[in-house]
Amino acid sequence: MTWAVIGIILVVVVIFIALTVKIVPQQRVGVVERLGRFHRLLTPGLNILIPVIDQVRIYHDLRIQQANVPPQTVITKDNVQVQIDTIIFYQVVGPEEATYGISDYVYGVRNISTATMRQIIGKLELDETLSGREKISTEIRLALDEATEKWGVRIERVEVIDIKPPLDIQEAMDKQMKAERSKRAIVLEAEAAKQDMILRAEGDKQSKILKAEGDKEARIREAEGLGQAQELEALGQAKAIQAVAEAEKNRIELLRNADLNESVLAYYSFEALKEVAKGPANKVFLPTSTVDALGSIGAIGEVFKAGKSDK
Repeated sequence: MTWAVIGIILVVVVIFIALTVKIVPQQRVGVVERLGRFHRLLTPGLNILIPVIDQVRIYHDLRIQQANVPPQTVITKDNVQVQIDTIIFYQVVGPEEATYGISDYVYGVRNISTATMRQIIGKLELDETLSGREKISTEIRLALDEATEKWGVRIERVEVIDIKPPLDIQEAMDKQMKAERSKRAIVLEAEAAKQDMILRAEGDKQSKILKAEGDKEARIREAEGLGQAQELEALGQAKAIQAVAEAEKNRIELLRNADLNESVLAYYSFEALKEVAKGPANKVFLPTSTVDALGSIGAIGEVFKAGKSDK
């Protein structure tokens, strides 16, 4: 009996402690009711309750949660059935409202999301639906925010995961996509050929321009070289003529300074005529002054003869 009593007392103590002491993890809160009415929230850490009088109604996770909405078949404005998968990210910001404002806020979020989606898709055609995921997500989030504000739930994000049109429409879209890709490939190929022809023409044009510029530069340099050569040749000839003139001038000055008489000059003239006569010409025209000089040749001969007889 003694051990039985002790065991009962220990059990009662353990139950009393379990009902009195509550340890709440981080990012979780508990809703406490006292005698069936809301009393307070259990914050993270150690909390003390009055057994039997205070009871924890529910615990809420304050982290961002996600709720997968089952795939929904909706009809577009152009009477096409599409299947849409969505996912909703939410967070409990009012534990008291989430407990007493609605019985199951997750179920309510899913139902409002489905109804809103049907309304939105019913106003859009198929092409707008397929390309308007962001628009659909935004409108669903706005509708959920308005409804869940009283539930103590905040909608963080709504994502449209997939939009599946009927199989026949999907096949037609695939064919259209293939045709568009083939058309785009042909256009790109034509553009590439066009660009290639343009680049080749530009290259040929630039090549001809560079060649013409090179020929022009070569002719200019050749003309400049020829002009410089002619200039140098003219300068050389001028210097040669000047040198000959200077030599002739010096020779004349020397002859003049030597006081040669007319007989000697006539003799040299005769020698010069002999050299002229050796040329291929058959006739030699002599100026009058030369003929007069030749008239004294006989006198020169007499002079030489007198010299021999004296010897």
